[in-house]
Amino acid sequence: MPSPLGEGTRRAALRWLAHLRIASVTRARALFTHHPRYADLTPAQYSEGLEWLRRTGMVTPSGRPAVDITGSELGDGTAALAVPRILWSQAAEEVKARIGAAGERAVLDLLRSSGALMVRHVASISDAFGYDVEAVLATAKSMHVEVKSTTDPTRLLVHLTRHEYEVMRTDPEWAMVAVLVGCDECALSVADVCREWLLSAVPEDRSRNGRWESARLVVPPHALTAGLDAGHGRRLLPARSVSTRSVWGMRSSAVVSA
Repeated sequence: MPSPLGEGTRRAALRWLAHLRIASVTRARALFTHHPRYADLTPAQYSEGLEWLRRTGMVTPSGRPAVDITGSELGDGTAALAVPRILWSQAAEEVKARIGAAGERAVLDLLRSSGALMVRHVASISDAFGYDVEAVLATAKSMHVEVKSTTDPTRLLVHLTRHEYEVMRTDPEWAMVAVLVGCDECALSVADVCREWLLSAVPEDRSRNGRWESARLVVPPHALTAGLDAGHGRRLLPARSVSTRSVWGMRSSAVVSA
């Protein structure tokens, strides 16, 4: 079974994804090898990162990336070299909104293709629901799906609002689904996030005078199940899905059924 990427290899993979947007593999490798700014990682880690990306389909045989990593997801300063830190920008918000919308479209499409009796995009109505998609499967099982979208295939980082958490605690039909979004805003992978793990991972309120309103959670591989639950033991993946066994360190493949 594949093991999660080591932190150095993960950072190397993210740097490859960022630089291969504008440079060839040869030029990027030369930069990583000779520029002192990238000397915090070894040549072996850069090689392992590129090999992982090729093996999972995140980098094509021609050396082009399948996902477009955002600066916030790089997380190690790679995308912000010599650039002052900006906490907010209109452009960043627009990118974030597009990625989020792409993930929600992917879940809507997968549920509809599964033969669901009803699918409704409640996020287009209001944020008050505490989830994004409402569905009734062919089995008559109801689902309230909170969709978390990302372009980072190396690890899954999600932000859970207090409202989403409170809905999860009281609504047995609530579920979180993570979507990996590619360069063309199409879904490359989908996974369920374990509800029990989420409940165990959120912070605690330490006094009645303060409470958390948003939690940043790094989801471990063991809390992920590849594919979207469609009932009757079926799990759906996007038509263009990449090597799901390796995305976010997941260790099991999904049973794909359309």
